[in-house]
Amino acid sequence: MWHLLTGLPYPVRLAGYGLFRPKTPVLGRDLAGIVDAVGAGVTRFRPGDEVFGACDGSFAEYARGGEDAFAPKPANLTFEQAAAVPTSACAALHGLRDAGGVRAGQKALVTGAGGGVGGFAVQLARSFGAHVTGVCRGTKADLVRSLGAQDVIDHTREDVTDRPHRYDLILDTAGNRPLSLLRRALTPTGTLVIVGGVRKGRWLQGSDRQVRAMLLSRFTRQTLRGLMSAGRAEDLRFLTGLIEAGEVTPVIDRAYPLDRLPEALEYLRAGHATGKVVILP
Repeated sequence: MWHLLTGLPYPVRLAGYGLFRPKTPVLGRDLAGIVDAVGAGVTRFRPGDEVFGACDGSFAEYARGGEDAFAPKPANLTFEQAAAVPTSACAALHGLRDAGGVRAGQKALVTGAGGGVGGFAVQLARSFGAHVTGVCRGTKADLVRSLGAQDVIDHTREDVTDRPHRYDLILDTAGNRPLSLLRRALTPTGTLVIVGGVRKGRWLQGSDRQVRAMLLSRFTRQTLRGLMSAGRAEDLRFLTGLIEAGEVTPVIDRAYPLDRLPEALEYLRAGHATGKVVILP
């Protein structure tokens, strides 16, 4: 969302979101709510249905999106909880299952394990049968353990790449570690999936790591990948099954009313959040 808010890095503008100003002036992607009206071609939903999903401009009292971007809301979640799921949970799912090929018995490392994507990734990796190590600040260690991580590393005290352990799969969420260090923590045939980046700059902001990873992957036995994720209704339905089975639960740090949106964005930008921040209509 920060990329769309600031128009940085510049390739975001070239991707169709507006060269000089945002094409969609209202921010927000994820949402959960009650269907108010449907178009003539919509067959899966009716007014009154409880749904969750993603669309442009969800920071509003009413939002509109395509039928394929929504699914019935998990029965055991509130609207507030359901709104925290779509983008981050789908990114974690795509990173682990699709790009990472996670399998039962593997050793998986999740950096940023106390964040939005990372919190879901820990739970999903555990549900797939992996042995999960989470990397986070020490203040988030208890939460990450409660999400299913068997081991937790406090990155303020220890660099995971200095450990002798090697991992079959590393999901690096919005990190800034050099590829050489991340590869050192992989098994000789392990897989690294990079989700986002946090470096400064107007052109790349860390996205160059994903490009370099994919180029380097051609010359090594290790699989190095970047991730571009877009949620689909089938992914939301898959996640709903895990949520209703109690295997995945969204972690919400704070909820802000819509008229305090700037305060919520500033809190998120400062990196204080543990899990997700939700906006209430």
